[in-house]
Amino acid sequence: MMDSFPRFLLLAQVASTLFMTGVIWFVQVVHYPLFAKMGTTDFPLYEKTHTSLTTWVVAPPMFIELISAMLLLWFRPPGASNLQCGIGLALLSVIWFSTLFLQVPCHERLSQGFDPVIHQRLVATNWIRTVSWNLRSLLVLSMIWSVGV
Repeated sequence: MMDSFPRFLLLAQVASTLFMTGVIWFVQVVHYPLFAKMGTTDFPLYEKTHTSLTTWVVAPPMFIELISAMLLLWFRPPGASNLQCGIGLALLSVIWFSTLFLQVPCHERLSQGFDPVIHQRLVATNWIRTVSWNLRSLLVLSMIWSVGV
């Protein structure tokens, strides 16, 4: 049973990371750019609704990704290295800090009304998460390769 737990953690990590990588590309290329096409009158309600609904989609996999990344530091499957687990957690730290200190404040400002400067900041800073999740995808795939799952 204990041997399967590290593999389960790794699979949870892979699934949540790959899911979030797909979501972030959709957000970066389609969703955030479309904010500029919304009318200014309806934008605050649109932004508040977007934020609320998006949270339901991204919060569970983000927490699964975070918890599994932390647990992998202690319960590594054979073949996965401390370095891989540490880099994975470091990239997640970048993603979470970017979310909390860059994207969330932009969304809070945009919920008051559309501002092209804030919108551009949101789109530009979201590349931090997009690149970080892509690096995490490569990392977790390399971990699966190393472990032989």
